Amino acid sequence: MIDLHYWPTPNGKKVSIFLEETGTPYRLVPVNIGRGDQFKPDYLKLNPNHRMPAIVDHEPADGGSPLSVFESGAILFYLAEKTGKFWPQDLRGKYEVTQWVIWQMANQGPKLGEAGHFRRLGDREGDQSYAVRRFTDEANRLYGVLNMRLRDRRYLAGDEFTIADIVSYPWTVNWQAQGQDINEFTHFKRWFEEVGARPGVQRGLAVGADLSTDNSKLSEEEQARIRKILYNQRALPVPD
Repeated sequence: MIDLHYWPTPNGKKVSIFLEETGTPYRLVPVNIGRGDQFKPDYLKLNPNHRMPAIVDHEPADGGSPLSVFESGAILFYLAEKTGKFWPQDLRGKYEVTQWVIWQMANQGPKLGEAGHFRRLGDREGDQSYAVRRFTDEANRLYGVLNMRLRDRRYLAGDEFTIADIVSYPWTVNWQAQGQDINEFTHFKRWFEEVGARPGVQRGLAVGADLSTDNSKLSEEEQARIRKILYNQRALPVPD
């Protein structure tokens, strides 16, 4: 059994999609990142970087004690190796997939996350026009990378659906909030629609839909309380 320490964000959904696609049994363990659960001592034992997701495999292949893994890319490598699915092991196929998983972790995820963050932030923390322009432009470049990659192949690593597709897809679901128009990227759009139509992907995206909270709909007092919790957990001074 796999314990999935999870909150419904793009990084969390990478793992839930894999588990649903493969039919791997798992138990969902909510990590409410708005409440600061990721800073609790028990969770920090699983992920010292206090980020989500993390997994605990209670039946690792070596027969030893439960094994925990953090970082979504590492989790997908681990689960793909454990199940023998979505990660070819021939030399060329393996590294065709691996390089795109690393690309996503180092480029697509961080930059699209920043684009969404600064576009949502508005001017509450001062003029954000440079940051909005910088990360929206970089998001556009990255969608272009995907589009060019997919112009002559069905999936990111070739003709087969792999963890390269699983790791990249959740970050593209909110393309509008990232200031993009996917109609400009015809090859990407074809891939986006095909991957999004997979039943396992749809189930994985739906995991934890009842958990998320729209903080913008909370009272100002409640939003301030959440900010105070997060600042305190980081051992930072609480701003006035």
